[in-house]
Amino acid sequence: MKNKTLATWLAFAGGPLGLHRFYLFGLSDTVGWLLPIPTALGIWGFERVAEFGVDDVLSWWLIPIFGFCFAACALNAIVYGLMPAEQWNVRFNPQVAQDAPAGRSNWFTISAIALALLVGTTVLMSSIVYSIQRYFEVQIEEARKISQ
Repeated sequence: MKNKTLATWLAFAGGPLGLHRFYLFGLSDTVGWLLPIPTALGIWGFERVAEFGVDDVLSWWLIPIFGFCFAACALNAIVYGLMPAEQWNVRFNPQVAQDAPAGRSNWFTISAIALALLVGTTVLMSSIVYSIQRYFEVQIEEARKISQ
C-alpha cells in the first residue's frame, strides 16, 4: 500500500531526485529517471557561480532550472497531501477499500504540505527574481555598450 504521508514527504524532500515517482509508480517510471537531470544542471549552475562568479551567463540559465524543478516537486507534494483519502486509495491503492488508512492525512502530512508551500514558493519566487534580475542587468550592459 502506498502511504500518502510518505509520498508527500518524498515529493517535497526527494522530489528533485524522483524519489516520489519511484515510490508511487515503480522503478520503470520515465519521469522519475528524468527528474535528476534538471537537478544536476542546477547544481552545476551553483558550482559555476562559485567558480566564475555571478557574471557567468550559463549559470543564469542553469540555476532557475533547478528552482523550477524543486518548485514543481513541492507543488506535487501539496497536491498529494491535499488529495482526499478516497481519491488517493482509488488512484494509488486500488486493491484496498476507499477508506483505507494509507490514504488518510495526519499532522505529518499537514506539516509536509505547509513546508512544501513555504519552501516551494520561496524557491520559485527566488528563481523568477534571479532570472529577471540577470536579464535586465545584461540588457543595461548592452545598452551601455551601444550608447558609447
